Amino acid sequence: MTSAPSPVRRDGAARTGLVLAGILLLAMNLRASITSVGPVLGDIRADLGLGGAAASFLVALPVIGFAVVSPFAPVVARRVGLEWTLGGSLLVLAGAIVLRSVPVPGAIWVGTALLGAAIAVLNVLIPALVKREYPDRVGAMTGIYSAAQGCIAAIAAGLAVPIAGLTDAGWRLSIGVWAGLALIGFAVFLPQLRRRAEAPAAVSVAGPDAAADVAPDAAAHTADRAETVPTLHVGGLWRTPLAWWVTLYLGLQSTVYYTVITWWPAIESDSGLPAVAAGWHQFVFQALGIAGSLIAAALLHRMRAQSALTVVTAAFAAVAMAGQLAFPALDLVWVVCVGLASGGSITIALSLFGLRTRHHDHAASLSGMAQSVGYLLAAFGPILVGVLHDATGSWDGPLVLLLIVSVGIGVVGALAGRPRFVEDARR
Repeated sequence: MTSAPSPVRRDGAARTGLVLAGILLLAMNLRASITSVGPVLGDIRADLGLGGAAASFLVALPVIGFAVVSPFAPVVARRVGLEWTLGGSLLVLAGAIVLRSVPVPGAIWVGTALLGAAIAVLNVLIPALVKREYPDRVGAMTGIYSAAQGCIAAIAAGLAVPIAGLTDAGWRLSIGVWAGLALIGFAVFLPQLRRRAEAPAAVSVAGPDAAADVAPDAAAHTADRAETVPTLHVGGLWRTPLAWWVTLYLGLQSTVYYTVITWWPAIESDSGLPAVAAGWHQFVFQALGIAGSLIAAALLHRMRAQSALTVVTAAFAAVAMAGQLAFPALDLVWVVCVGLASGGSITIALSLFGLRTRHHDHAASLSGMAQSVGYLLAAFGPILVGVLHDATGSWDGPLVLLLIVSVGIGVVGALAGRPRFVEDARR
């Protein structure tokens, strides 16, 4: 007679499914509320009377929020728990999305700032959650959630204009509808809040004694792992060369990404490509980014070191910049190259938080450091490119600058990808 599955096994399977769904929905909320703005930015400017500088700052405000808030995310998680911090951030995100879409003076600025703060916390802590739940599959899981993030980002951008045309609410409905996705994410993540009554003093970021939720041997393993966690102070992390290589890798690859989504259509249009085709190329860029994420995820878990993979993705970016500079008629080829490079490099960068640390608490700290400095670079990269173009009247200078940045990505990536840990490298 076949025995029935044990309650512990059924409970474990259900929890695993909910955790995976929760991670994917957390990831889906990272970019949809940002990429939905660009296509309707003209309507926003016309309705609110925003000048070019104000509109540029509005677009950059969430990325600046990433830089400012990221260092504080691990601190909050240690005090209130990883799950509660993530769940609370989803609620703040939903409220911020609604706030920026209401017809109240100044609401769009306050809502956008809060939106950036909420996403910053999610950005920092999702890699820590992946490190804790899937310590042996960090690369694969990061690739999966990066692909999910990219899919929704592309869908949000593609649906922005059609949604704006549905009602008289226009762009307000188009950017406000994504509050629903944040609420769905919170609903799926809610069981994790109920299961984990986290004690901040217990196990740092993750903190809880989960003995009531898992089998006794698993609980013992968790306790043993918690007792042997090496101490890693935040100040010591900022003095660790390896942490800085990871930080610069994230920052430089993010600089290329945000510059491409900001200026690439203009670069192509100035070389003779029709505006409609340039818009489709942005879709190709996002689609190839998803492919790049999945390819990187498939390769990461097979590699003890990630240096070679970082160099290859950087080479694709460099080829794209040099190609657009020398042979602009082959613009679609260069979009494919930079799309693959961007998707692959962000997956590698997010994976490095877990791969270069021994514990999810340290992964959160490294993530906070890297995203703080990294997104500060990313926020000012497109601005610098725009200033350089205005000063020279040509895109040649900006493309040369991006080519140099792409080479830099390969150099720091090779150093960040070596099989070492920040806990050891600081000694």
